[in-house]
Amino acid sequence: MSDKKSRGSGRTRSWTFVLYPESAPKNWRDILDEEHIQWIESPLHDKDENEDGSPKKAHWHILLMYESVKTYEQVKEITDKLNATVPQKCNGAKGLVRYMAHMDNPEKFQYPTSEIIGHGGADVAELLKPTSSDRYNLIREMSQFIRDNDITEYEDLWYYAMENRYDDWFPLLCDNSSYAIGCLLKSRRHRSQQQPMRHPKVDTKTGEVLE
Repeated sequence: MSDKKSRGSGRTRSWTFVLYPESAPKNWRDILDEEHIQWIESPLHDKDENEDGSPKKAHWHILLMYESVKTYEQVKEITDKLNATVPQKCNGAKGLVRYMAHMDNPEKFQYPTSEIIGHGGADVAELLKPTSSDRYNLIREMSQFIRDNDITEYEDLWYYAMENRYDDWFPLLCDNSSYAIGCLLKSRRHRSQQQPMRHPKVDTKTGEVLE
């Protein structure tokens, strides 16, 4: 395989590369903005480690998203201006943006998704929309929070999520989980009026609910 092919030759709309603070021009963001394309900047990865535990050089992951396909040579003209690594094809923009925060790599340092920055109209929130599995886990977290803190009013959860869980709970409440959470809160209010809250006893061996 030629060196050119190994570096991601061919034509595609999404390209990625790594940029190091010590070698990047001070106006590197302006250089990219002048391309008038959508691009996404990761948080500064300054907590990454090598396999031996030694720290990696601080760096940014950059995603370029074009409206039409571009060749390796065309994109390399840009990365050369930035003193960045050679460009690589990005096979999945969503996966790369999630990697910018290590969302699917719990063994690595977790960077805030709020520090992933979209430029040129790039919609980071759209790319970070949770999968079905993620959404169910987040709804479970909210449900446990409601139970553990004896919350019965939607407003209380709304403001808590807005102030403390803006990146994950709050978008779900805004989009498509309000109905389920609202039903849970309504049920808690109704039950509290009928009898003291208590959790059913369950036989751990059979799963049978015991009275």
